[in-house]
Amino acid sequence: MEKWTTLESEYLIRRPWLTARRDKLMMPNGHIHPEYYVLEYPTWVNVIAIDRQGRFIMVEQYRHGLDDIFTELVAGVAEDGEEPLAAARRELEEETGYTGGQWELNTVISANPGSQNNLSYCFIARDVEPNGRRHLDETEDLSVKLLERSEVLGLLTSDTMKQALMTASLWKFFYNEEKNRPTV
Repeated sequence: MEKWTTLESEYLIRRPWLTARRDKLMMPNGHIHPEYYVLEYPTWVNVIAIDRQGRFIMVEQYRHGLDDIFTELVAGVAEDGEEPLAAARRELEEETGYTGGQWELNTVISANPGSQNNLSYCFIARDVEPNGRRHLDETEDLSVKLLERSEVLGLLTSDTMKQALMTASLWKFFYNEEKNRPTV
């Protein structure tokens, strides 16, 4: 298996939330793909945040692509030069007012490695506490939800939660939690 060779590359659009590139590629067997499209995005982050009482700190917001309101993990974009962990901590505080706790990386995944160039870093933050300092961007309209473990599992098993990067991270979290549970 060998990587493909980029022969030409042209940007079709460069906007703050949409950058699209058309590449001309050559496969190792010599076949030419004259038009291969790539969407460029910055690094994404999401956070499974759990307070000292074991409640999951989540957000509810309208998502225009599916024209509906969803309960989701805290998520966002890393700013230029910002490390994923710093971005995740900042997003949690901005969206919910929760800070602190013990943080660990849960997984690093891609929404679509065939046509997107970025990764999503998924973190777990345990024992977070409210500090009362939410800082929503002017384009953010969301409310904070405190959910019990069973409620989060219900969102997953009922297919109510639609954001694949979040569901993948949550399923891995619950799998590892179950796998590491002591047997009696």
